[in-house]
Amino acid sequence: MAQLKQLVEYIAQSIVTHPEEVVVTEEENEQGRVFITLQVHPDDKGKVIGRQGRVAQSIRSLLRVAAVKNGVHANLDID
Repeated sequence: MAQLKQLVEYIAQSIVTHPEEVVVTEEENEQGRVFITLQVHPDDKGKVIGRQGRVAQSIRSLLRVAAVKNGVHANLDID
């Protein structure tokens, strides 16, 4: 599932001011669910979340499509 991690990392690094501080971690549980956590510089948190959460929702939608293509369920948390 490294593809999912790379997808989130690529999107986040493309929209933040401090791309070197983007950290993406990935965990998979026994049911096959993938949990991805995105950490960014505090100044970039607003850019990643967006107005009314639109950017975060878009990232989650893209992640969901990629996950279905790989046959898994994925969740994204932004810290």
